[in-house]
Amino acid sequence: MDQTTARTTAPDAPAVRIRGLRKQYGQVTAVDGIDLDIARGETFALLGPNGAGKSTAIEILEGYRLRTAGEISVLGVDPAHGGLDWKSRLGIVLQSGTESGVMTVREQLAHFAGFYPEPRDVDEVIASVGLEHKARTRIAKLSGGQRRRVDVALGIIGRPELLFLDEPTTGFDPEARRGFWDLIRSLKREGTTILLTTHYLDEAAQLGDRAGIIVGGRLVDVGRVHELGGAEARVPIVRWTDPDGTPREVRTERPAELVASVARDLAAEPADLEVIRPSLEDIYLDFVRAAGADDAVTHETEEARA
Repeated sequence: MDQTTARTTAPDAPAVRIRGLRKQYGQVTAVDGIDLDIARGETFALLGPNGAGKSTAIEILEGYRLRTAGEISVLGVDPAHGGLDWKSRLGIVLQSGTESGVMTVREQLAHFAGFYPEPRDVDEVIASVGLEHKARTRIAKLSGGQRRRVDVALGIIGRPELLFLDEPTTGFDPEARRGFWDLIRSLKREGTTILLTTHYLDEAAQLGDRAGIIVGGRLVDVGRVHELGGAEARVPIVRWTDPDGTPREVRTERPAELVASVARDLAAEPADLEVIRPSLEDIYLDFVRAAGADDAVTHETEEARA
């Protein structure tokens, strides 16, 4: 599909469409048959442990890596053949920044703005990431968190239709993270499609319309953030220790009744009693354990060697 066609893609077509995506390095499969659609204007959070295949999949979508197999459309274009026009419609915030330390914040953003046909106002972008008091400061003299804000500013200066955010709030303090969340919400209101990878599950819950969990190169679940795992995964868990020291754990929709029943049987309140309503973190960790995160780490190690 050429660039002209991409511009006239139906507005209801997905921003990202993936079918059967695979990436292999010799005998090692880093991405193993992913299918996924991301709607225009959606914020999608991709979750997974280190080495799960997140970065490989994202880099393929960005056009940085070639896939082994599968079909991909990003803003109506195959990333393997995306030209400058297509790239100008993307915003990319990598895990590690590439900004020049000798330039000031404003100089760097003004330089990058010149690469795009319809860039945002430089000063507005600086203010949006909370660096208006550092606009004339050389980037080399900024703190780690402030440099991360420069990375985000560079990612949005071109007014992207699709924004890739790879661990964007690493190094942010809690106040800065919440300020960043407000910025992402404002971009979403403007219609920007956002693909976010993060290890902060609260960040995924705050920002994501939907999320996917990838482990061992496979997408093991996709859905609204608060529906991942289905209703069964959110059934309360009652844990206690029997008098003989045996740990017990039971899932039940009626935890109060179970606790009362156990107390009657033991003629006392059981030791170490707790009632847990599984959080997103609990559900995520269950998926990771079930899918075998150890294999994912092996994939990452082999990928790095390749």
